[in-house]
Amino acid sequence: MMQIKISTPLEKGVIESLKAGDEVALSGVIFTARDAAHKRLQDMIDKGSHIPINLKDAVIYYAGPTPPPPGRAVGSCGPTTASRMDPFTPGLLRLGLGGMIGKGDRSPDVKKAIKKYRGVYFLATGGIGALLSKKVKSAKAILFKELGPEAIHKLEVKDFPLIVGIDAKGRDVYDKARWKKT
Repeated sequence: MMQIKISTPLEKGVIESLKAGDEVALSGVIFTARDAAHKRLQDMIDKGSHIPINLKDAVIYYAGPTPPPPGRAVGSCGPTTASRMDPFTPGLLRLGLGGMIGKGDRSPDVKKAIKKYRGVYFLATGGIGALLSKKVKSAKAILFKELGPEAIHKLEVKDFPLIVGIDAKGRDVYDKARWKKT
């Protein structure tokens, strides 16, 4: 199968053209955020505060990059288990988030929200964080810096290898048996 080259910000037409199981090479700006950062973002949303990053058509990577070795943008930068962010995901999709990158299955509520808001969930291969970090061209902590690796980082990636886990129609690679021909 050939990789589909896509870039951020994710255009709705591109998102809707992807099918669960497609292999993609993502380039552009993505944001990292794990549990603690998601909790803080949710608190801001709940209080009606302005979120200081533009989530419209953006991609959040569930990762906490380690400090970079000499000559590199980041150290190891592998995905974390996406289901830990499930309580926060529908709200971020409602605000315009285009996609997420993680590992593992998502809850029924997240799957419904992905379909409703026409988003996409990408899978990154776990256990190869050092190799994935080679696709990161620049990195900067931009929000909640006191969280260290769990701060929100702005990464510029080039040909970041991913698989579409859940597409905008709700098709899920973890549950192919329920797919309908569309």
